[in-house]
Amino acid sequence: MKTPLEISFMPQQLRRLIRAGALLICFGVPSLLQATVDDSVSFAYEAALPYYKQGFSIRKDAWGGDLGVHDRKAVSTQLFKGNNYWFLMATEVKGATLSVHLYDDKGNLAEAESWQKGRFAGARVSPKATGTYFAIVQILKSPEDRTTWALVYGYK
Repeated sequence: MKTPLEISFMPQQLRRLIRAGALLICFGVPSLLQATVDDSVSFAYEAALPYYKQGFSIRKDAWGGDLGVHDRKAVSTQLFKGNNYWFLMATEVKGATLSVHLYDDKGNLAEAESWQKGRFAGARVSPKATGTYFAIVQILKSPEDRTTWALVYGYK
């Protein structure tokens, strides 16, 4: 290993490269390795944008966390008869595949339609009755051991 005195005699370009590498190791790599639910929330709101443009009111509430591949989580919410709802799930993890499906309180699939595109997924429901409904979120595949996710919804 070079001493500080020997480093000062290195060509300027090599010194810059070493400093840049040290800065990346100290500051850049940890932030690249540790994604947050906030990043996933941003992607979920991005997925909600087309529905906002269609007149859906997108709630500021969001659910999120991290899951392993094939793990599932149930998110419960009160929905009202007469409204249409879109639930939109996303992650910032490139190469991940997600799913979201909606069930009523009896465990019956309640969604009218659903879609999945890589790190985005959505499901729509028009409740036949006011009550508790469950969004079942799942990571289908991911390059990460644990994948952060977020779920937002809108209604009209």
